[in-house]
Formats: sequence, structure tokens, C-alpha cells
Amino acid sequence: MKRLILVSGNSNLELSKRISTYLDVPLVDPQIIRFANGEINCRIQKNVRGADVFVVQSICSPGVNDNLMELLILIDALKRASAQSIIGVIPHYGYSRQDRKASPRTPISAKLVADLLTVAGATRVITMDVHAGQIQGFFNIPFDNIYSSPVILDYVQRELVGVGRPLQDPVCVSPDSGGVERVRHYAKKLGCEMAMIDKRRIAPNVAKAMNVVGDVKNKDVIIVDDIIDTAGTLIEAVKALKDNGARKVFACATHPVFSDPAAERMAGCQELDGVIVTDTIPLSPACAALEKVKVLTVSEILGRAIHYTFNNDSVSSLFV
Repeated sequence: MKRLILVSGNSNLELSKRISTYLDVPLVDPQIIRFANGEINCRIQKNVRGADVFVVQSICSPGVNDNLMELLILIDALKRASAQSIIGVIPHYGYSRQDRKASPRTPISAKLVADLLTVAGATRVITMDVHAGQIQGFFNIPFDNIYSSPVILDYVQRELVGVGRPLQDPVCVSPDSGGVERVRHYAKKLGCEMAMIDKRRIAPNVAKAMNVVGDVKNKDVIIVDDIIDTAGTLIEAVKALKDNGARKVFACATHPVFSDPAAERMAGCQELDGVIVTDTIPLSPACAALEKVKVLTVSEILGRAIHYTFNNDSVSSLFV
């Protein structure tokens, strides 16, 4: 008889609990231990022999490298305990922006992480809105990249767009050329126009928004991105849109990385009316305290992906 076992690392325990509730499957305690010298160990508190084990762990801050190592050690422990299959459920795939050699003598760390997960013993990976599509080709095991757009679009349509709501004449905007396909999908679902910001990056985590391609004058704007990190790109985008006559400006992103000084920047930008993100990464207290930040849960989508995978059903409906 097939058995589904759900294990969680420490990086995003609240999301793991929500997934557990949705599936009505208890979380198994991995009893993660940190020694005085910083090393990590674990002991899975349940027999997993012959079971299909799903390990939920975002590779994110705080402690992004510790969280990655914790995930690898959990997978190794499950492999040595004779689990039938080990599926890494990685809501945020850390190192995903290091997907190519951007300059000489640099690594492709996203590929290295893929190799580490495979060698550790993962038999499949499920992730959400991975930053670069080519990462799917870095794996020699099945890799499912599902999307948060149904959750975000549902909220936008229910709470933001329409008569008596904040956004009367919306336009979806990509903060750079790389996100145009994502924004086109949002614009199609919302039945609105789209625009793009031509961005020039000066240095890592430093961006300069140059000009807006498309009409945003007297329109309410929804900026759509996959990641908000230091919020530098976001704030420059808001300024560029306001300079081009935009009325209200909201932002949507799947992964709230929110590295310092993101909280300070968002709090200080009066032109930014709201930020909608998901719980792929837990928020710091400073970011969680911001009234303009709304967090939506993707536990149901990830729970469905786990359920479909366990039952050998198609997950293609989650790819849109």
C-alpha cells in the first residue's frame, strides 16, 4: 500500500503546516539538530521504508546556505532510510538568479544546486515560479515548475479591480524585458493592456529604471514580477510610472525575498499603494508589519501538486 509522508525543514514551517492541513496529512518531525560548531544533523521520527516522502523546504534567507544544507541532509537521511521516492518541494529555489555565466570565471550556481539535490537522493523536484526557465534543464530527474498566478489573480480580481475598488482602469507592467511573458499572461486574464519598463542595471542589487514602454497615463498600474529582493527595482519602477502619469501603483510578486533595505524602501515610498506577495518565503518582522504588504498562501496549489504527484495524476493544470 502506498504511503504519503510529509516532512518539513525549518525554513518555512508555517507554509508546511498549511500544506499539511490542506492534505490532511500530519507533518513528520525530522528532529533537526544543530551542533555547537554549526553542523546540522537529523533523525526522521517515523519509518519511511517504501514510502513516497515529500520534503518541504524553501532555499531562502535567513540562513539561505544553512537551509540548503538542511534540505540536502534531510534528503540523504530519507534515502538511507529506504524511502521509495523523495520529492523536494522547494517553494523558493534559491540561487535561481545564478542561472548562467554573466561574466568570465563565474559559476552557474543554479546548476550546482540541481546537482547537489540529485546526488543527495531527490527523485523529483516541485518548485514555484522558478526565476529562469532553463533551470528545468539542469535536472536529470522530473522537475515541475508550478505557478502562483491563480492565487494572485484571484485576489486582484476579487479585491482590487472593478467598480468601487482601488483599480478602475488597470494596466499590467513588467519591470524589465525578462518578465514580459508573465505580464502578458496577467494582462490576458485581467482583460487589460500591458506595458514594460526599460531597465538598466548599474550593479548587483542596484537598478535604474530608464523609461516606460506603453501607455500608463491616468491608469492604475499593477507591476508583476517573480521576486522582490531589495525593492530597488520596484521603487525605481514606481517612480518611472508616476513620472509617466500613472495613478495608483500596486505590485505583485511570488517570492518576497525582501533583503535589507526592502522594508525601509517600501515604507518610505508613498507612491506605492500596495504589495501583494505569497508565503513561499516567511516575512521578517519589519516587512510583516507593513500595512501595504498583503501575503497570500500558495499552500493549496502546492498541496494539489503533492496530491497529484502521489497519485500519479497529471500536474499540467498547475502550469498556467
